[in-house]
Amino acid sequence: MANSGIQLLGFFLSLIGIVGLIIGTILPQWKMSAYIGDNIITAVAMYQGLWMSCAFQSTGQLQCKIYDSILQLDSSLQATRALMIVGIIVSVAGLGVACMGMKCTTCGGNEKLRKSRIAMTGGIILLVGGLCAIVACSWFAHNVIRAFYNPYTPVNTKFEFGAAIFIAWGGSLLDVLGGAMLAASCPRKKQVSKYPSMASSRSGPPSSTKEYV
Repeated sequence: MANSGIQLLGFFLSLIGIVGLIIGTILPQWKMSAYIGDNIITAVAMYQGLWMSCAFQSTGQLQCKIYDSILQLDSSLQATRALMIVGIIVSVAGLGVACMGMKCTTCGGNEKLRKSRIAMTGGIILLVGGLCAIVACSWFAHNVIRAFYNPYTPVNTKFEFGAAIFIAWGGSLLDVLGGAMLAASCPRKKQVSKYPSMASSRSGPPSSTKEYV
């Protein structure tokens, strides 16, 4: 029962993590305009994501523009896109494999050891997908920090972290945590003791004495 509970908890954590990865990848608030120096009071807030850039005006209007050409984008942004997409696809595949190996499902046969190994394989795949997303978010964050502290970057073009990158970070961590739980749910093989049990040793060999009249 404990092993089945760990599998269920890992499955739902990974599912929530994948939803967070998808939401974080779609949202445009990966970085937002930083209000520093003379840029404290402004009528427009700029947001940039993996797929589009948006401008939020003080009147409440939000205008977004999808990036026209992939080739015009920065190489780091293209790499972040690719890693996030790979992380989502791999995580979804790992979740499907783990679902086949869980004890509460009838897929993958009825052999317990085989199903546990399938669940462990799905957990490892989920770990790989979550790590891809963590690398993507960390790489994007590193570029934002480097541009922010670069003295040659104009003040009005400096950005800081937006809400979407934190959602993607949280989703990737939940994905990794759920994958680790599924990977650790595989039971160990029972070790056969090399020594005889105490009961058999106490009983001793059968008596060969005979009773004579």
